[in-house]
Amino acid sequence: MSSSGGPSLPHRAVSSIRAGDRSSIQALPSTPHTPPRTIVPTTFGSPATLRAEDEVIIIEPGSRKLRIGFAGDAAPKRIVSFGPEQQRRAGDFSPWDAGYQTEWRKRASGKPWGADHELWQLDVRGQDLALIGDKLERELRDAFSKYLLIDSRPRRITLVLPPTLPIPLISSIFDTMFNRFQTPSISLFSSPVMSALSAGTRSALVIDLGWYETTITAVYEFREVHTWRTIRAGKLLVEETYEFLTSAIRGRPSTARTERPEDKLENNAVSFEECEEVATRMLWCKRPTRQPTQDTIEGLPTLHEQDETETVAPADDRSPMAITLNSCRPPKTVEIPFAELADPCEAVFFEPHLSPCCFDDHEIPVHLLAYRALLQLPLDVRAVCMSRIIFTGGCSNIIGLKGRIFDEISLLAKERGWDPVTGKGVDQYKANTKLRRNGSRQSGEGPTPVTTQAEKSNAEAGETAPPVNPAHAAPEIDHVEEGIKKDKNYRPIVQGKLRVLDSLGPWCGASIAAQLKIPALASVDRELWHQQGIHGACRPNEVDTKAQQRQSMGTGGLIRGQASQASNNWTLGVWGLI
Repeated sequence: MSSSGGPSLPHRAVSSIRAGDRSSIQALPSTPHTPPRTIVPTTFGSPATLRAEDEVIIIEPGSRKLRIGFAGDAAPKRIVSFGPEQQRRAGDFSPWDAGYQTEWRKRASGKPWGADHELWQLDVRGQDLALIGDKLERELRDAFSKYLLIDSRPRRITLVLPPTLPIPLISSIFDTMFNRFQTPSISLFSSPVMSALSAGTRSALVIDLGWYETTITAVYEFREVHTWRTIRAGKLLVEETYEFLTSAIRGRPSTARTERPEDKLENNAVSFEECEEVATRMLWCKRPTRQPTQDTIEGLPTLHEQDETETVAPADDRSPMAITLNSCRPPKTVEIPFAELADPCEAVFFEPHLSPCCFDDHEIPVHLLAYRALLQLPLDVRAVCMSRIIFTGGCSNIIGLKGRIFDEISLLAKERGWDPVTGKGVDQYKANTKLRRNGSRQSGEGPTPVTTQAEKSNAEAGETAPPVNPAHAAPEIDHVEEGIKKDKNYRPIVQGKLRVLDSLGPWCGASIAAQLKIPALASVDRELWHQQGIHGACRPNEVDTKAQQRQSMGTGGLIRGQASQASNNWTLGVWGLI
């Protein structure tokens, strides 16, 4: 009964049972091996392969700074500040020389004061546009390789440009992008519109306190209505700071701004870098001397708790502030009262000691220009824009400047109203009650109160009520409409009162717009640019965007539609209106 005579069956493990018959499959190796999967999951793939086709680069060029980043990012990857250090050749170690810092007068001679710190000037006469393109190319290649970490393959680019940028500078930027970076297409966005978009509103009054000029742009439903500008901006502030510091060194009152560049290279002169640093870190702005009248409130005023220690107002603070100036010969330390550090901002942006009739059109103070801008807008546009005032630009970071401009605008609106006619004759007319018709009201007095039927019945029969303007009558309440609005959580539009909004800036607005695939104001293809150049651009009203989008779906219709689009006119948007 022994079974030892027959061959014993091989032992079958659990793994072999689950795997099936060994004769039907290949024997698995005993050592670990890589799975036979040829497709690498996207989790372990290179980020460059994922975003090579869809990425859009947002570039905001300016006269002093350059912002570069990807669409959809909250902030730019690289912010470039132009200066003499960016213009050195490879292998130039002159900044490490012993007397390099004291020889700034030799390097600045023969040039406009501060020209090494600018990419371009708005006055394009005599400018080397090829040099501007070389500077721009150098900074872009450095940002692409070190900060954006992308290769040199062509990518779509979105430019954020101010509406007052000259066409020759736009042509230089386009030549650099198309010829040196092989960009397939360039989309253009307007800086004021993108500032309004990043603030979360469709309409705004954008006050851009820039370097060469301050621009005030009215934006209504993402469209630019009009743009006003003045030269009271950052460059004028730095020049005023130079005169302020030079007068403090010499110990005499400040004089008029120096216009000759050789006067700014004397031994007592201060370098551009130190003037800009003092203007950025030390200057501040006073509050208006006259405060707007507050409406009286019935009852006793509320008493707020305050600190018992006596505090001095900033305008009356005479404590000395020590400022060390190393660029003058010999280096000096000047002590300036804190209250006097607000004088440059007062003289540049407001000029309160002169009458408004003394200013030319290009040098109107900022607050007066903003008030006139609101005054020239249509009534419905003004009502919306005055409640959405946005401050942008480098000079908007000066302490107290935005609040001062807003307070001055509020005072002008309170004193003058929204009547464009001003003067002594108007004041006499408003003060003389005999010349005013019965029942007429001024625009600044508000709506006329409407008497109810009960009040009319209680009035004496002999008295006649003055005529009421129907335009000032309050609308009747529709209870059905009110119920519908309440169910839909309707909120009325804020309009008719002055208000300031915070914005993330034009670059962030363009990043949002490009990420959401919002159509740009203008789009230029590389082939059309090489064929026609800047002179091939047409006015915006000469381009039919609907005709470019229509195409036939018949035989060859798609090809004919694309060919017609390539031969159609193209435009530069608001930049091609001039």
